[in-house]
Amino acid sequence: MNLDQNFKIKLPELTSELVRSYMKVRSTHHLDHCPLPNKEEIVGILNDLMEILYPGYRHRDRLDTNNIVFYVGDLIDRIFERLKTQISRAFCHGNRSNVECTPQKKFDFDKLGQNKAGDFLEKLPELRRILANDVEAAYVGDPACRSFDEVIFCYPGLEAITVYRLAHALHELGVPLIPRIMTEWAHSQTGIDIHPGAKIGEHFFIDHGTGVVIGETCEIGHWVKIYQGVTLGALSFPKDENGEIVRGTKRHPTIQDNVVIYANATILGGQTVVGHDSVIGSNVWLVYSVAPKSTVTIEKPNLVVR
Repeated sequence: MNLDQNFKIKLPELTSELVRSYMKVRSTHHLDHCPLPNKEEIVGILNDLMEILYPGYRHRDRLDTNNIVFYVGDLIDRIFERLKTQISRAFCHGNRSNVECTPQKKFDFDKLGQNKAGDFLEKLPELRRILANDVEAAYVGDPACRSFDEVIFCYPGLEAITVYRLAHALHELGVPLIPRIMTEWAHSQTGIDIHPGAKIGEHFFIDHGTGVVIGETCEIGHWVKIYQGVTLGALSFPKDENGEIVRGTKRHPTIQDNVVIYANATILGGQTVVGHDSVIGSNVWLVYSVAPKSTVTIEKPNLVVR
């Protein structure tokens, strides 16, 4: 008996064992429910949104003033049709109505999906204005950069920020699940982890970017520049009388305007405020507030050269 036949004999029992495990551990399956948002579909929507935000840079060549209206109109229509379905599914799941999809519930969530998708798409012109400022911040903040085109084509920081700003707009509209799917996809692509709930001002620049973490309740001002490996995280997680983590509290720091945070610095805590026009040096561990125009560094290490 060859190895293939040997395995196929065992296949029915293996299948039965796996299915039994679904019944035992119900937290890791989604059976007999209304459909969840589709991750691949959401990534496809993101790619179309990128084409609208940065026309001519990604998929379609030879865009000009004669065909751009038809091209963008077709994209928006396509995005709306796809996005309203995904938002409807997300609200159904977030409302915990996904166990039983009655016709009335489906109608209600479909209508909500349409409204939220329309509200989101109306935000795109303002998002383009904000992202143009982010592109400018990258060009101004990096002497190695030769053009705005280079920022849009090459900088993972801009890609992560773009996805964050789209996800944050959906988060502000109260759309569940989809904003996290978007930013975690960007995290997997760029190594930059920005929670969609964070509040980030204009002219934001992440240089290099790998390993950057920005938590849910961070508040970041305008003209802030951070480098790779920076963590803006929580110092601790408060718990209730039952030992459960209390959610929705301010856990992450506030960074005011015109702050530079160098590589691998860690700033923690919801009460921690970095005052405007401050500089936080590399490898700093900061868990308390600093006044405006501060420079925070660690002592120079003693090097041993053998």
